Amino acid sequence: MKSTILLVLSLLCITASYAGGYRIALQGQKQLAMGHTGVAVINASELVFFNPSGLTFLNEKFTVSVGANLVFANISFQNQNYGWHTEDKNGVSTPFNVYAAYKVNQWVSIGLGIYTPYGSGVEYPKDWEGSHLINDISLASIFVQPTVAFKINDIVSIGGGPIFATGNVNFNRNIDRTTTDVNGNRTNVTIDKTGITAWGYNLGLTVKPSEKLTLGVNYRSKIQMDAKNGDADFQNVPEAGNLQGQFDQVTFNASLPLPAELTVGASYTINEKWLVAIDYNRVYWNAYENLNVTFSNGQSSINPRNYKNSSTYRFGIQYNATPRLVLRGGYYFDESPVQSGYFAPETPRNDSNNFTGGFSFKLSDRFAIDASFLYIHFDEIEESYDYYQENGQNVSFGGLYKNNGFVPGLGITYGF
Repeated sequence: MKSTILLVLSLLCITASYAGGYRIALQGQKQLAMGHTGVAVINASELVFFNPSGLTFLNEKFTVSVGANLVFANISFQNQNYGWHTEDKNGVSTPFNVYAAYKVNQWVSIGLGIYTPYGSGVEYPKDWEGSHLINDISLASIFVQPTVAFKINDIVSIGGGPIFATGNVNFNRNIDRTTTDVNGNRTNVTIDKTGITAWGYNLGLTVKPSEKLTLGVNYRSKIQMDAKNGDADFQNVPEAGNLQGQFDQVTFNASLPLPAELTVGASYTINEKWLVAIDYNRVYWNAYENLNVTFSNGQSSINPRNYKNSSTYRFGIQYNATPRLVLRGGYYFDESPVQSGYFAPETPRNDSNNFTGGFSFKLSDRFAIDASFLYIHFDEIEESYDYYQENGQNVSFGGLYKNNGFVPGLGITYGF
């Protein structure tokens, strides 16, 4: 019974690891269409996220951008040795962003951003082969970022501001591989926590040595998300051994680091028609070594994740086809932070190739429609998670993972 309790306690790390291993890069329609480059692209109020220092170089006095994406993701898992084959049942998630920027004068600009850098889900069929690790999870987060930018001179500008993060998570899994109630229903638990909040900050530097060349640097701090007094709802618990009483009204505390990011990039205006941009993004995932979970019944659990720092290499291009129509395209390669032996089915993420495109169409002098699409192809990988504990022993679960995603997006920009 003690080993069963420890197994149940350890499951909560799955909830947080989804956030730690799944970063959604969908923070602007124009930027996404250009391979999600943006740290050195001066085009709209999305700079609040990508590089707030660039706001002072915008031509508009006031600009607002609103956008949303539809995320269609597919995950396929198989293990030929055991004859297993499972596909997820993911629905459509809808991350969004809202940005506004105002030029106070020639030297000072202010802005506000509301966006969702973490927010999606995974759902597998009930009681599938990996249900002792996860059945389903949904994660939602909203970041609110006020910002201010100062132009030091005609070439250099700095900017930044605090980030307020709020979110919630809901997660379900079976407590082990075999336990059922008297009717044969698998014993499972749903973990739920809302209203998680934390603070961080965003800093940027923009340098324009010439009219054609722009250089940018942006740093986003680590944000520590502390979940306190979350609810754990156990279902189909066997009556034998007073097991039900031990799982009644249990709460938990856990802490999750959202890693710091550093992005550097450049854009170059070739002529009045063409602009190219490159970004290099480094995410410091090594902050996520493990997840400590403390429970109200006195138990605690430590689950290793051992993530590694990862990089993303981005390229984008923009073509002014007509005075009203701007076309964009791009590509980026995204490294996975998950190391061998730590590949869990709630974050089946390997290295990925990402292809993007889109356009902006001016409806008037003040309004424009921005459209984007993203196709994500994750490299196939045969991997396992080797740290699930059963009767004091590590039990490995793994197989071949195939997944991809298609993400269309639409937005509106207003400026004068």
